[in-house]
Amino acid sequence: MVAKNKYAKTKDKFKTYLGSRTHRSFQRTRHRDYVRPLELPGYFSFTKYVAKTIWMYRKALAILAVLYSVLTILMVGIASQDLYSTISKTLGTTSGDIFNGVLGQLGKSGLLFLTTTTGGISQTLTEAQQVYAGIIVLLTWLTTVWLLRNLIAGHRVKVRDGLYNAGAPIVSTFIVALVFIVQLLPLALAVIGYSAASATGLLAGGVEAMLFWIVALLLAVLSAYWVTSTFFALIIVTLPGMYPYQALKTASDLVIGRRLRILLRLVWMFVVTAIVWAVVMILIITFDSWIKSVLSAISGFPTVPIALLVMGAITIIWIPSYVYLLYRKVVDDDSNPA
Repeated sequence: MVAKNKYAKTKDKFKTYLGSRTHRSFQRTRHRDYVRPLELPGYFSFTKYVAKTIWMYRKALAILAVLYSVLTILMVGIASQDLYSTISKTLGTTSGDIFNGVLGQLGKSGLLFLTTTTGGISQTLTEAQQVYAGIIVLLTWLTTVWLLRNLIAGHRVKVRDGLYNAGAPIVSTFIVALVFIVQLLPLALAVIGYSAASATGLLAGGVEAMLFWIVALLLAVLSAYWVTSTFFALIIVTLPGMYPYQALKTASDLVIGRRLRILLRLVWMFVVTAIVWAVVMILIITFDSWIKSVLSAISGFPTVPIALLVMGAITIIWIPSYVYLLYRKVVDDDSNPA
């Protein structure tokens, strides 16, 4: 009897789940059945709104960024200045006259930027450091969301309050983060396949290259399809009493019928982040090379590693802020239908 009741409840839940889905595999879905209205500000307008919100609460978020940086230095470490200096000198001595002039210096800075941001000057982390880095990122994400939720609601809270209270759903958030990582496996498989295909010359042309790119594109699309809702789940799971599965289901229901529009907003977030990183870091690397060529006494000062740490702290505040404010816009649009 118990097993029968359990089966009936599971069947009812599954029917309810299917009822919320507008599409069925191998069945035609009419346009009127899956389109859901969603009014959002323009890309530039919303980006400006996020930046304005962060600036409005800059004191609390700046303190959080400083705490993130300090914890990272103490428990994880920063990039190596010695490695950076070695790569910079090697690039300068082996390039000849290629990097002469202003454009040449910017090109050199661009290469150094790609090297530094892809881990070229980062030391190999131990297992303990990797765990510490993950915990610091999760706590910073949770605290950012907690602070914004309370500050926007008009509550007078301090960073200390966020640090003490935001960590309550860390286990639930960790589970959703694991789901997020699993959903990225198709994309990781595509990247690994690209590396293997490049090494074997498979991408030189022909039918094999075309088939590879089709499969790689499908794998990337699959990951993008999955993680679109999981970004919102990472926000929803921070609500009191929310369980991971419930957060994932709620997020999935929220993006149904408008997944592509939300995905494009998330892609825009990463595009803006990448552009800001490139502009700021290339300028810093260029200035660092110039000032150290004039003042050799400061040649050992880790300007670029510190800049990487600061940009990382800003990014770890920017991304949850953007996702949280986007989530609020979607929820507000649902609660105020036209």
